[in-house]
Amino acid sequence: MKTTVADLEFEKLIPHDTIQTRIAEIAEHLNEDYADKTPIFIGVLNGCFLFIADLIKNVSIPCEVTFTKLASYYGGTATSGKIREDIDLVLDIKDRHVIIVEDIVDTGNTLNYLVEKLYQRNPASIKVCSLLLKPMSMEISVEELEYVGFNIGNDFVVGYGLDYKEQGRNLRDIYKKV
Repeated sequence: MKTTVADLEFEKLIPHDTIQTRIAEIAEHLNEDYADKTPIFIGVLNGCFLFIADLIKNVSIPCEVTFTKLASYYGGTATSGKIREDIDLVLDIKDRHVIIVEDIVDTGNTLNYLVEKLYQRNPASIKVCSLLLKPMSMEISVEELEYVGFNIGNDFVVGYGLDYKEQGRNLRDIYKKV
């Protein structure tokens, strides 16, 4: 099945039901790994909003949720390499267990920037949970990347929170550019 977002055509890559099944599996791992802790989930906006909402619905342990906003794409189909921070954390994470929730890890540069910045606030631990990972695009390894929904190819994707020119976030499935 194909769809058009803005001026590009996309084909279905990951159906909604498959996404939901994988999210439930990740949440179960988090429930086990943090059974005796109260982690803070930090969602990276805008792309993570659907993923973190569905993930939290499946997490049964006590937890807190907050958000930050970083950008490196600015409406195109390739990262600019420049990280812009639009929203900083207001929550104190000192001595807390932090789980960063990302929609997608591409080069690893933005994620590495965020992890390094958060370590300066002295959390007890930092782990990363990303719905998508592009292993072939990684320029920098991020040791904290612990939970990954799906490894995908070096394709540009939209849907389920991910956008192209701020459109397509509302698609239930994930699509790749044709």
